[in-house]
Amino acid sequence: MQTILVAGAGKSSTYLIQYLLTYAPQHKWKVIIADGDANAIAEKINGNPHGESAVIDITNAEQRAPLVKQADIVISLMPPQLHIHLAKDCLLYKKNLITSSYISDELRLMDKEVKEAGLMFMCEMGLDPGIDHMTANKIIHSIHRVAGSIYSFKSYCGGLIAPESDNNPWHYKFSWNPKNIITAGLGGAKYLSNGKEVEIPYEKIFDNNKKIKVEGLGQLAYYPNRDSLKYLETYDIPDIKTFLRATLRYPAFCVGWQAMIQLGLTTHEDTFVKNGQTYTSWMMAKAGCKAGASPKECIAEKLGVETDSKAMELLQWLGMFDDLPLKPGTQSSGDILLELLLEKWAMASAEKDMVVMQHEVEYTHKERKTKLTSTMIIKGENRDFSAMAKTVGLPMGILARMVLNKKINPPTGVHIPNMAIVYKPVLTELAHHGISFNEEIE
Repeated sequence: MQTILVAGAGKSSTYLIQYLLTYAPQHKWKVIIADGDANAIAEKINGNPHGESAVIDITNAEQRAPLVKQADIVISLMPPQLHIHLAKDCLLYKKNLITSSYISDELRLMDKEVKEAGLMFMCEMGLDPGIDHMTANKIIHSIHRVAGSIYSFKSYCGGLIAPESDNNPWHYKFSWNPKNIITAGLGGAKYLSNGKEVEIPYEKIFDNNKKIKVEGLGQLAYYPNRDSLKYLETYDIPDIKTFLRATLRYPAFCVGWQAMIQLGLTTHEDTFVKNGQTYTSWMMAKAGCKAGASPKECIAEKLGVETDSKAMELLQWLGMFDDLPLKPGTQSSGDILLELLLEKWAMASAEKDMVVMQHEVEYTHKERKTKLTSTMIIKGENRDFSAMAKTVGLPMGILARMVLNKKINPPTGVHIPNMAIVYKPVLTELAHHGISFNEEIE
């Protein structure tokens, strides 16, 4: 019997755990789900005899190490900063590791040791990063095979609310880790545009966003995503002049979020005593409004907009001008904002999310310029079986199954899934689950 350890039973784990438990009888697997929340584990296992619960503190080595030691492969859905605990155990006990998170500096430094141990630490194996790497490299490698020269590559991805469940002016609801929304763009962004490196600070990322057209959805806004430049060497596109990885949102979201940043409401670098305060008084304090000032007039002036502007409408919908009381205590502004958004952007159980990914590739072949647009639109079934959970979880589950069944010879070292021996079989199976792309060439 083979044992799979899944660390994390949060929003993104639903499809992954279901997938592993579905195949467990056929392959004689035991699937151990480790998390600090017993109820979350129980919901995911749902009485399946091949699932086993392990309620642990992942930072506690005495609780964690024995689980890693008995596993044949480890899949981590923990917050990024916690992967390192599992990674060190995997190296010690010679276990392959799969995560959906960006490769951290700590993990990158382990590459030599992981290779020497003959292990695979496959990171960025989710949606974005993950499916984007696999589909991007499939396109890039196919163009290179016919001696095409790629001069522009733009990749966009967003977790959105499906149109049929879209009933608020922000056109957004939480379908994955809410804390990631508050910190989005925090480190700024870098990308390549017409041969020049462009660096955008956090304060400007959501400002004046450009738009793309997505067939069937119309115009979506995008903002640059982290450091695109670090993938230039990995993607092996030496002739590239424009290279951009970006996140998709509906245009209104970017208008509202830029206002939040301007007002200082997203920061975790401050502390605010909430006792006797309201969301309005908190916002006015952050904006430096004088006592007795009109909230709407002061905030509009701070933002440089009219009181009836879109940004003000979005703040109004959140209740920022309704003197809603804050719970007593002391928190950062980012945590206060998150508390509000968890209520306002909550998905109802029957509501559906949507994942959109689009690659735009421009290249020359035999002196002819060509543009390829590759698009994926996936809708969730409901809040629990979301498109986000499906597209983040299934790539990891498929890779784990193929490694355990020796259908894939795992590449040694710390990697992202940009190699054909991984992306070809994984993308083929993802298509069987309805995760596929439509391509247009012009």
